[in-house]
Amino acid sequence: MTDSRYNVLIVGGGIVGLAVGLEITQRFPRLRLALLEKEGRVGQHQSGHNSGVIHSGVYYKPGSLKARLCVEGAQAMVEFCREHGLPHQVCGKVIVATREEEFSRLEELQRRGEMNGLTGLRLISADELREIEPHAGGLRALVVPSTGITDYAAVCEKYAELIRAQGGTILTSTAVIGLQDLAGEVLVKTNGPVFSTTYLINCAGLFSDRIARMAGGTPEVMIVPFRGEYYHLIPQRSALVRGLIYPVPDPQLPFLGVHFTRRVNGTVDAGPNAVFAFRREGYRRTDFSLGDLSSSFAFPGFWRMAAQHWRSGLDEFRRSFSKSAFAHALQRLLPELREEDLIPGGSGVRAQALRRDGTLVDDFEFVPSGKMLHVLNVPSPAATASLVIGRAIVRTAEESLGLH
Repeated sequence: MTDSRYNVLIVGGGIVGLAVGLEITQRFPRLRLALLEKEGRVGQHQSGHNSGVIHSGVYYKPGSLKARLCVEGAQAMVEFCREHGLPHQVCGKVIVATREEEFSRLEELQRRGEMNGLTGLRLISADELREIEPHAGGLRALVVPSTGITDYAAVCEKYAELIRAQGGTILTSTAVIGLQDLAGEVLVKTNGPVFSTTYLINCAGLFSDRIARMAGGTPEVMIVPFRGEYYHLIPQRSALVRGLIYPVPDPQLPFLGVHFTRRVNGTVDAGPNAVFAFRREGYRRTDFSLGDLSSSFAFPGFWRMAAQHWRSGLDEFRRSFSKSAFAHALQRLLPELREEDLIPGGSGVRAQALRRDGTLVDDFEFVPSGKMLHVLNVPSPAATASLVIGRAIVRTAEESLGLH
């Protein structure tokens, strides 16, 4: 027996699940849709713990789904914020080379960005950099004028408001505990009611692989959680940063490196580092789950990844426990920074899909199975491009599931 029947059920109330719900209610207003979120409010995990940056798409491999969706998605996000009066600013950013060996990588970033359709990119000298960011250290920089900032928690709330206004249902404090694929319908057991649906779209983020396995699937990836920890600049020193100051990424490393981000509320974030979390929702160093840790350790790809990146991983852990090491890393970009200028900030956990061969999944990954679609990897720029990612997921559901 079921309590309710829907045409579409979405699992996960983060920004991607909400964007999918928004797209479906707009395109298919006659479909009965519900979104299930295990927390008491939407956007409580990755979507509410990120940097707030509207990414430009300068980093991504030309031709990749991430690159195509990011450039279009950034424009759509700015327009959405303008339309609905949400806080945002297109402030631009500088990517700073602090060593001569980074010059060629800076030029490659400009080439990539232009191939991805970005305009206004320009390489500047150290003197020109000081005109934009007077306190930044560096030998050269790449100006990326289309980068912006917003408040993605507010964006999530607006998406939810629009879904409800268009007839969709959002059920919070509703955790999925069982799935059964029956002939013509999917039975969804929760900690409360039991639902049935014709189509199910899994946007469960940190738990998307477990939902897929719960449904009887055998995904080729496992979600491995990485915690990003931030410091804030003390208010008296926030004037050291006008906008966004980023390093030139090292292509041999899986993550970007620490940087500075001015928030829409005027505060300045410094970080994040990237450390393996001992719990999928492990926002603190002391958070621990034996089940989460065991499942990561049992996955062969985890040890292959660890063997490849153990040196950088140790550096990240050292910064996690040493404020002075964290400050030292930041001083490459901001030489005037002092350790006492930093106060502990927030943290976020990134749901990173990992393959069995130890490679981190770099692009988006959507896996159809029967009448279910599993969204197994939506790394940054997921928030930036959420509106167009939502459209892409719904198109995939149309083509693969027969959603109509």
